[in-house]
Amino acid sequence: MTKIDIISGFLGAGKTTLIKKLISEAFCGEKLVLIENEFGEIGIDGGFLKDAGIEITEMNSGCICCSLVGDFGEALKKVLAQFSPDRIIIEPSGVGKLSDVIKAVIDINSDDITLNSFTTVADAKKCKMYMKNFGEFFNNQVEFAKSVVLSHTKGLSAEKLEEAVNLIRSKNEKATLITTEWEELDGKDILAAMEQKDTLGDSLAQLLETEEEHHHNHHHHEHEHEHHHHDEHEHHHEHGENCTCGCLDHDHEHHHDHHHHHADEVFTSFGKETTKTYTIEQIENALKSLQDEEKYGIILRAKGIVGGENGKWIHFDYVPGEPDVRNGSAAVIGRICVIGSKLNEENIEKLF
Repeated sequence: MTKIDIISGFLGAGKTTLIKKLISEAFCGEKLVLIENEFGEIGIDGGFLKDAGIEITEMNSGCICCSLVGDFGEALKKVLAQFSPDRIIIEPSGVGKLSDVIKAVIDINSDDITLNSFTTVADAKKCKMYMKNFGEFFNNQVEFAKSVVLSHTKGLSAEKLEEAVNLIRSKNEKATLITTEWEELDGKDILAAMEQKDTLGDSLAQLLETEEEHHHNHHHHEHEHEHHHHDEHEHHHEHGENCTCGCLDHDHEHHHDHHHHHADEVFTSFGKETTKTYTIEQIENALKSLQDEEKYGIILRAKGIVGGENGKWIHFDYVPGEPDVRNGSAAVIGRICVIGSKLNEENIEKLF
């Protein structure tokens, strides 16, 4: 089975630079074919990448999204038959619509290929201008991407970066976003994000799973009633089948926790992606604040990786009374996840 990765992006966004990084750091040992679809008559990037030992099929007579859909299918079949590659990277023309490229791949209808990822590289400094002047093409590339990799973020102010992120999010709420400077990341991390193996949803699910496991073990080892008294007088304890506390009546306000509850009935979660930078002290203070149940809810776990000072990154873990804050490796974007009960998301949002 040949994986197909589509890497689109507007003219000059940095598609070729990203592909070179992935080839040297993430695709090592794989048999690769790069299919370029140049807009115009001369293939500029071809020789640039041949140095890396990559087979290239260039199509210079038009772009996939218009006259070449038929030819593209044939070119792809030919590549599959001739090279039997592990992976095919398609770099469409900078002014091509990503939706048309995806459709062209799907229309081949072959059991020998799988559409692995479709990514758009977007210039963080030019998003606004491209949306305004070339909306039809640029917006399509953003709207249909599974992941968006921001380029040229180096030296960009926090406000400008946040503006670029908001513009991308206005067109695509679900795509995995990569905002960290590429040189700080390993190509393997970028690939994991492109393949959506590293999303905010994944981070939350992982944290939820850990907490559910802890919660499950707690059921097995704890036989006493456990009471948490809060302002809402929430009554939280364990029950047996013959419990007489009235837990089978559904017309009262107590929240009860049974063995067969799903995690999403017991816990709620809060997650956010952020391009903000923090100091270790700020994170430590925020984690201490989470102990205020009245203001933030009952926090069971928090975990995050955020940008720090001088290009360093901060990793943190929190269980009540045990904050752990340290420097660590860069992530594709800052991420904060909180798990608990009766969370006040608005206040948690303000805290970070």
